[in-house]
Amino acid sequence: MQISDLQIIKATMSNMEALLALFLSYLDFYKRPAGTAEAEAFLRGRFEADESVVFLAMAGAEAVGFVQLYPTFSSLSLRRLWILSDLYVAESARRCGIAKALIRRAQELALETHAEGLTLETAVSNTAAQRLYEQLGWRRDEDFFRYYLQLNQVRD
Repeated sequence: MQISDLQIIKATMSNMEALLALFLSYLDFYKRPAGTAEAEAFLRGRFEADESVVFLAMAGAEAVGFVQLYPTFSSLSLRRLWILSDLYVAESARRCGIAKALIRRAQELALETHAEGLTLETAVSNTAAQRLYEQLGWRRDEDFFRYYLQLNQVRD
């Protein structure tokens, strides 16, 4: 696949079929498989409520990757932040610069919206992604710890 054939577009509901196929593969990659109807309902909900921005990497008519971003805000900086929540490139299209192109488009969105920056998290075992992020200028947070509370396990 040639990177010159690549186009990054903002996904809409009309791209749901292509996005859904990639999203299901993304969930499988992270060992979080979901049913097609459940995953589609989740994506539709984000589009209908205007709660996320999704960019699709298109190689001709084929969707080969996506990035999904969620807006948030920083009280400490008094500015918008974007959470780069999901980044996935189809296995057959990896090592062609597609992930870089998607990340750069996410950075453009942050600039367009006058955001302070972008934030993301990735699996500790996903060293390939970590190398890519660091190569693109991202730095690992050493000032804050991340905590998580799963609500269905909370007991009074």
